[in-house]
Amino acid sequence: MSSTHIYDQYRSQVKPVLTSKIEEFQLLGYDTIKEDELWEYLTNKKWKKPSEDRRISELVQDILHVKVAEYMNYATIEAYKTADFFSVLSEEEKKELLK
Repeated sequence: MSSTHIYDQYRSQVKPVLTSKIEEFQLLGYDTIKEDELWEYLTNKKWKKPSEDRRISELVQDILHVKVAEYMNYATIEAYKTADFFSVLSEEEKKELLK
C-alpha cells in the first residue's frame, strides 16, 4: 500500500472479519490470498472513494460481501499492470520470440 487510506484506522477493529473472509476463501480453494492483499483490494477498489461518515458496521458488511470472483478479477488486473513478463528472458530469447 503506497499511502494511507482513511479507513486504515479501523483495520485492527475489523481484523477478525478479514480473517474470517480469508478463511472462507481458503475453504473455497483459494489458499494464497493474504490479509494484506484483501485489505489492498478493499482500499484500492471497494473503498476507492471513501466517506468520512461511514460506520464501521458498513465496512464490516463490505468485507463480508466480497466475492472470490471480484477479488480475483482485481488481482489479475493488478498482476498484468505490474508484471514484466519478459524480465526472465535473456536478450537472445527475446529476439527469438520476435522472429
